[in-house]
Amino acid sequence: MSRLRKLNRRQAGLLAAAAVLCAADAASALTGHLGLALTVLGVFLCGVLGGLLLLARRLTGLLGAHRAAQRDVRQVLDHTQRRLLGAVEEMLLTAGDRHRELVDTLAAQQKAAANGTDRLLRAQTGEIEALVQLFQGFTPRAPMPTSGGFALNPTDLLDLVQLVRTRRPRLVLELGSGTSTVWIAYALEKTGGRLVSLDHDPGYAEKTRAALAAHGLTEVAEVRDAPLRPVLLDGRSFPWYDTDALADLREVDLLLIDGPPEKTGPDARYPAMRVLEDKLADAATVVFDDAHRHDEQAALRRWMETIEGLTQEGEAPGRHAVLSYRRMVRQLTPQ
Repeated sequence: MSRLRKLNRRQAGLLAAAAVLCAADAASALTGHLGLALTVLGVFLCGVLGGLLLLARRLTGLLGAHRAAQRDVRQVLDHTQRRLLGAVEEMLLTAGDRHRELVDTLAAQQKAAANGTDRLLRAQTGEIEALVQLFQGFTPRAPMPTSGGFALNPTDLLDLVQLVRTRRPRLVLELGSGTSTVWIAYALEKTGGRLVSLDHDPGYAEKTRAALAAHGLTEVAEVRDAPLRPVLLDGRSFPWYDTDALADLREVDLLLIDGPPEKTGPDARYPAMRVLEDKLADAATVVFDDAHRHDEQAALRRWMETIEGLTQEGEAPGRHAVLSYRRMVRQLTPQ
């Protein structure tokens, strides 16, 4: 009964017609009308045969549609599979290239780190060796101020002290005071000579004076306050040391340019040679600290181009450059 309820109108009509034919055939046979019964049976069988043919045709159509759907699905699957395989292959190739790039990058970074570590160790070893040599040359009478950072490194200090020992300057002018002031003063105490240091920072200048006093070097070195004032050069204004602090200085044999600090402005140390050339002795040595920095390199090039008699003495150890100055004397030819 549940299946009969699920039949549609067409199916119910066909079933009712078949039932009527069966009933008519049975009634004809029971009433003795065999011809009519055979006729009804023939009609029924023809209907059944027609239905079977229609069903076969319908099933053939459905089978064809199913096969077409299968072909479409297979084509879609094949296309999808090819695209998926292509994408996977591309991803694998990209991943392989990326892997090689990462391996090469890591190898390069490891090599650079190893080289950097090696250079750092060599540099540290060099600084330790220079510091040992410094203390072997002098016996400080008080704790020495620290080197490095804003102060000169031991390598630079050792070369600077060696210049004082070998060239025996009578007057040393230092731009910027600190650790180097004490070391230079100890060297001058042995060779004979005088040191004048300028500092724009009163607090730092007082700290250096206290260090000189603690080491008993006030007879050899002095620190002068020299606040930064505008200096006009080449149409530009530079903050530089007050020139009044230099008024009494003449015949400077060794000039150490270690200030003003970089933070005071661009090209902070460029005015030094332009302002102090007339203060130098006819033959003088110039030590230029932090010569590896961009502004200092630019200043050095401009000095070499514009100041006659100024030459660079090879390659110095550490961060400084050593320059030699010889005053050019022009002889006047008679008219």
